[in-house]
Amino acid sequence: MSKNPIGIFDSGVGGTSIWKEIHHLLPNENTIYLADSKNAPYGTKGKDTIINLSIKNTEYLLSKNCKIIVVACNTATTNTIDYLRATYSIPFIGIEPAIKPAALQTKTNAIGILATQGTLSSELFSKTSTIFASNIRVIEQNGNGIVELIESGKLYSDEMKSLLKLYLEPMIDANIDYLVLGCTHYPYLIPILIELLPKHVKIIDSGEAVARQTKAILEKHNLLNTSNTSSKNNFYTNGNPKIMASLLEEKANIEYLDF
Repeated sequence: MSKNPIGIFDSGVGGTSIWKEIHHLLPNENTIYLADSKNAPYGTKGKDTIINLSIKNTEYLLSKNCKIIVVACNTATTNTIDYLRATYSIPFIGIEPAIKPAALQTKTNAIGILATQGTLSSELFSKTSTIFASNIRVIEQNGNGIVELIESGKLYSDEMKSLLKLYLEPMIDANIDYLVLGCTHYPYLIPILIELLPKHVKIIDSGEAVARQTKAILEKHNLLNTSNTSSKNNFYTNGNPKIMASLLEEKANIEYLDF
């Protein structure tokens, strides 16, 4: 089992930001990444639809003998992680916006959260916000349109910059000092966000924490791959493989999959 791959799925190419953190921390681990770009974004869909899509993705990764599955999608995590853990016997790693560190470290008592509607309206997000951010000002922004632009290869377009300016304006007006990225597509926006935000605003995403948690769970279940052989990393997408390739820094084995 230890040499079996880590399975990772997302509503598209955004979760490759999580894959990079996992691969950096665990370079010996084999991985399989599944991008359901055809159905992106999940954030605009109802809970039942998100659950059904997550089941489909999980079943595919299980057919590839994955030993653990990382749900590299905030919307899928917040809407389906409890169901997946109750239904399947392998470990699942979920992702949610890093509200806690932002809320604990803010000096201006104002933080911004950029996420999809599916994440912002979820019970898990509401619970986390209530626990950690009830005494500070939280400016929530639905990032409508961002995922679609990234999935269509328009990451650094003028359209993207205009959209981000619109979304960031209320946060800047509220004097936020932390911006929490609540979608795994959004770390690819960091170069643009740094350009648009005041210098004192810190940007937080969940990538490193997810990688550390993945390692901890693998250790707990004695599933770490301790061999020194080169890892195999396979990427599957039902979207445009060229868009995924543009986000991966190394030459990647990317296959189109009609699913």
